[in-house]
Amino acid sequence: MGMRIGLRVRRRIGAGASSRPWVWVVLVSLGLSVPMTMVLPATASGATASTASTPESSGWTVYHQDAAGTGVATSVTGVDTSTPRWTSPRLDGQIYGEPLASSDRVFVATEDDTVYALDPSTGAVIWSVHLGTPVTSGSLPCGDIRPTVGITGTPVIDPARSEIFMVADELIGGRPVHMLVGLDTASGRIELTQDVDPPGAAPPALLQRTALTLDGGEVVFGFGGNYGDCSTYRGWLVAVTEDGGTPLDFAVDAAPGESQGAVWMGGGAPAVDSSGNLWIAAGNGSVTSPGHAYDFSDSVLELSSRLQLLQYFAPSSWTSNNAHDLDMSMEPALLADGRVVAAGKSRVAYLLDAGHLGGIGGQEAALGHVCDEDVDGGSAVVGTTVFLPCLSGTVALQVGSAPAALRVLWTSGEGGGPPIVAGGRVWTIGQNGTLYGLDPTDGAVLQQASVGVPANHFPTPGVGDGLLLAPSAYRVVAFSASSTGASGQTSSSVARAGPTVTTTPGSSGKASGAAVHAGHGAGAIAGAIGVGVVVAGLAVWLLARRRGRRAA
Repeated sequence: MGMRIGLRVRRRIGAGASSRPWVWVVLVSLGLSVPMTMVLPATASGATASTASTPESSGWTVYHQDAAGTGVATSVTGVDTSTPRWTSPRLDGQIYGEPLASSDRVFVATEDDTVYALDPSTGAVIWSVHLGTPVTSGSLPCGDIRPTVGITGTPVIDPARSEIFMVADELIGGRPVHMLVGLDTASGRIELTQDVDPPGAAPPALLQRTALTLDGGEVVFGFGGNYGDCSTYRGWLVAVTEDGGTPLDFAVDAAPGESQGAVWMGGGAPAVDSSGNLWIAAGNGSVTSPGHAYDFSDSVLELSSRLQLLQYFAPSSWTSNNAHDLDMSMEPALLADGRVVAAGKSRVAYLLDAGHLGGIGGQEAALGHVCDEDVDGGSAVVGTTVFLPCLSGTVALQVGSAPAALRVLWTSGEGGGPPIVAGGRVWTIGQNGTLYGLDPTDGAVLQQASVGVPANHFPTPGVGDGLLLAPSAYRVVAFSASSTGASGQTSSSVARAGPTVTTTPGSSGKASGAAVHAGHGAGAIAGAIGVGVVVAGLAVWLLARRRGRRAA
């Protein structure tokens, strides 16, 4: 682990002219184009209403709902899969991450390096930002994301800052660069861009596959290699403050001559415990000889928020696992009783003591062949039951104590994408494009709906704004989700309308301009056409001013 010396790229774009509403009146009146720092916020032009006040009913801001990745929407009482609430327009690239929800927006990112904010009542695009030129698959040493690699990991939202962060693989100056980008959730305005490629790494050999998370004001994420483990790379965990600055990083297989050890976890996020420590799984490393010193591959690692390694676990078979690509590939599942469940491509599940991981062979219990295929991605945790993301179908694992033990409660054979729990169902998406709602007690299929074939093996739904959100390869499909608010009454999102803002920054990541398109929904201001130019400009200013007061 080391702290990097020198900040390669950092640009923070201030509010500047956007804080002067009279500028908008003049610009709109004269019909002038507007620079990125003056992007018009997507202000609702009709009546709005709040959703239920519980955390997941109003927002789903990080992979699998919370910092620990438990994947449980506790306030949701039911999901209506009889017909979709809406289906988004076809987006410009494949969707690899989980849809997020916050501040009356649904957010999704694509492999074309575009971030979308969708209207939660209709699925219409409120704004979209194309961050730069994605990297063509043919220019990489290997991989299975085609035709371009852009934003692969699920973004993360800081509601207190009204900012969404993502890592975009961009072609800058003819070479791939991984850029951490922060966008204002209301308008899509770029707040931060920073090169986050680890020092000495070869960016074409790296894939930013994990979801992003937040830990004490820092954005944290992992790097691994492209599918096929080609070229030379190391697994990395990286942390950058939300304002930008010199990153911290930790490398797996860091000794001279070592390589690999991907931090990818099937798209799961680094899990953050109640102390702010980070939990990750590392993939297979280059060391395959039992006589070689341990390289921290095929492991569960606990690190401090400063990315100092605190303790680790690895199976006794770690060298053999490395030789046969049978590595840990699941986000560690953190239980409330201080235990951890881990699994991966070996299809063996391990029960660990979070206070003493025990090093090599230090598990409390192990259970072989928990499913027929790999266990990749995030899980859902309810008490002492862990719902595993097994590619051959969701598996329910029961954690026992006195003595410590694991046992399979049921195997569904349906779905297989990383599961979440909402409304008394375990929700998972299959490679056949079907969203399944499973009975948590026996795995029986209680609900199902077609959402479209996903882009990858690890699609996972999210919940927010009164919706269950399921990604397909190019669209998001939303189903109505009822939830119980603080008053005890069931509520869901209601109709709202607002303009659409499409922004197109330059390939360098620096904003170059924006095209503002006002969409007229049910709540749009009637009679806007034909009103004098100055009056129209004044109306824009008044709406922006009203929204600013509500946000204050």
